[in-house]
Parts: sequence; C-alpha cells; structure tokens
Amino acid sequence: MTSAERGARLRRWFRTVGFLVRKEFLQVFRDRVMLFEMIAIPIIQLLILSNAATFEVHDSRVHVVDESRTAESRGLVRRIGASRYFTVVSSDPSMAKAERDLATGRASVIVRIPRRFADRIESGRTAPVQLVLDAVDGATAGVVRSYLGAIVERHGAELEAEAGPAPGTRGAVAGPAAPLAVRSRGLFNPTLDYKDFIVPGILVLLVTLIGTLITSMNIAREKEIGTLEQLNVTPLRKSEFVAGKLVPFWIIALAELSVGLVIARLAFALPVRGNLLLLFGAAGLYMVVALGVGLWISTVVETQQQAMFLTFFVMMLYVFMSGFMTPIESMPGWARALTELNPVRHFLLIMRGILLKGAGFADLWRPLAVLAVMGVTVLSLALRQYSKTTG
Repeated sequence: MTSAERGARLRRWFRTVGFLVRKEFLQVFRDRVMLFEMIAIPIIQLLILSNAATFEVHDSRVHVVDESRTAESRGLVRRIGASRYFTVVSSDPSMAKAERDLATGRASVIVRIPRRFADRIESGRTAPVQLVLDAVDGATAGVVRSYLGAIVERHGAELEAEAGPAPGTRGAVAGPAAPLAVRSRGLFNPTLDYKDFIVPGILVLLVTLIGTLITSMNIAREKEIGTLEQLNVTPLRKSEFVAGKLVPFWIIALAELSVGLVIARLAFALPVRGNLLLLFGAAGLYMVVALGVGLWISTVVETQQQAMFLTFFVMMLYVFMSGFMTPIESMPGWARALTELNPVRHFLLIMRGILLKGAGFADLWRPLAVLAVMGVTVLSLALRQYSKTTG
C-alpha cells in the first residue's frame, strides 16, 4: 500500500468518524430530556451536595437536666448554648423526659448537672457533668462528646481562674483537683458499633432502589417497545394498569426487606428492639412513596436510559440528604429544610427508631404522617401526569 493510499484511507476514517460524531451530537441535542440530565443535573448536584455533604457536627440538639439550678450551672448552660455546635432545645429537671426526647430524636445529647454541682466547685472538689449521648451513630456521638468535653473543660478552667486557689490547697505538694469532669455514656448503641448504624440505612436504600429504579425503567420499557400505546386503546383503565405494574414491586420490596432483616440479624447481630408489625406497616407506606416517585420519573422520560439517569440523580439526593452518611444537623438551614422533602430521611428515622431504640407509634407518628402525605401527593401527581402524557 502506497503512502497516498494510506493517506486516503486515513482521511476516509476521520471523515466517517466525524459524521458519526456529528450524528451523535445532533441526537443528544435533539433529546432535550437527556441534554438537561447531562448538563443541568450534575451542576445541581454539585451546588446542593457540596453544602449538604459534610462530616462536621453543628447545631446538635441538647437537653439540659439542671438539678443544681445555681449561677455556676446556668453559666455552663449559657456557654454550651453560645457554641455554634450546639442548640439547647429544652431544660427540664426530669431525666425521664430527657431520655424520651433522646429516643424520639428531639435531642441528640443530654447534659446532666448534679444537684451539689456548685457546692463541690466552691469546696475545691471535682464536680462531675454527665453526658448521655444518642449513640446510634457512633461516629457523630464521638464528635459530640469531644466538643462538649472541650466546652466543659474550658468553663472549668475559667471557674478555677476566677475563684483562685481552693481553701486548704495553698502550699500543697499536689495541685487541686480539676473543677469539672465529664462522665459520658451512650444509649441505643453503647458499644458504638458502626454496623448498627449503617445496616438499617443500607436496607432502606435497597428497597428504595427496587421501588424507584425498577418501576421507572419498567414503564419506560413499555414506551420503548410500543406496548403502552396498545394497552391504552384497550378498555383497561390506566389506574388498573398502574396498580398492576406497581403492586408486584411493592410485594418484592417488602420481601427484600424481610430477607435483609434476617441477614442483618444473623450476620451482623442487628438488634430488633421494637415492633416488627409497626416496621412493616411503615415500610409498606414508604414503598407507596418510592413507587410513586418511580412512576413520576417514567412519565417525564421516554427511554430506559433517561429513566436510569434521572433515578441516579434522585438516589444521590436521597443518600446525601437523608442522614444516612452525614448528620442533618450539620447542614445549612436551607439544606435542612430540603431534607424534609426526602422520604428516605423519614423512613430512616423510623427504621433506626424501631430497630435500635424500641420506639413505638407515639414516638414515630410525625414521620409516619409525613410519609402518608407524601404517598398520597406523589402517587396522585404521578397518575395525573401519566394520564396527560400517555392519553
């Protein structure tokens, strides 16, 4: 082969590839849904998740049990509340009420100041401060304990500097005892086993993936192969068609959850402290939401590829804005508000509440009510959109 022939073949190769590249670009730019998914969605994810996905701990909710009720104890409470890491949400002398707040998620840590707190400081003895932590997320509990411990120690050092040497300590060989000491214990996950925190979250994501991705792709497939139009001209009502499509995945997801719970119990010794009937009732309600989201995705896409891409975007928001990987309290205010629209957040709260805390309906009625409203809203919107786009 001469050099001229090789050059001609190379030019033909580049020309052919150029035509194919041009054809693919035209096809992409003509598909407005795919174009939006490829350009706008990654930008939206970057803007939202860069702010929401943080491993710092901010605005942890503190329930103070001040049994001392003195100027010294009030000073410590003010110092905790002034920190950007903590928000004092309640101050009540009842330890039982504080532990209920911890169980329901209204507080993430209890600061207990004992009755003779001020007396021990004035006499030069060490005054203990007890921290009771929600240890479901062991990593976050460790950070909260570290932050609070530093605040208590700094406050103790200031009290010591203001008071001067305690009576009887001047000239002593050994220095005086530290004015404040932190004693801590964890509830719901005392060993800080990370599996107890992560396994329920993985189970939630697995059933979410089944409910959302498979539903959206299944109906998108009906569009691609043309059977959806054939079904639409039959006497079959669209509500009947949708129910027939969604019910199998609803059953499969609940069966997947059952198998996952058995494996988690046998392989990871996951505690089951609450009512399993309540858990499966909540899971059935949650699957209505997940299936509704999948149905809505199927109404705005035309192909399985588009459905997969859009579902991936939704799943990314689900994971990073649900408390599965990063604490919601650490997010900025606007991101925390957005998490209220995330069904995974509410079902995670229910799963961990029932399995790890033994929470009952009275403790979980709010997230259950939110899921019920979401289920009705999302399914209704998806059915309405489905009727408009396929009728």
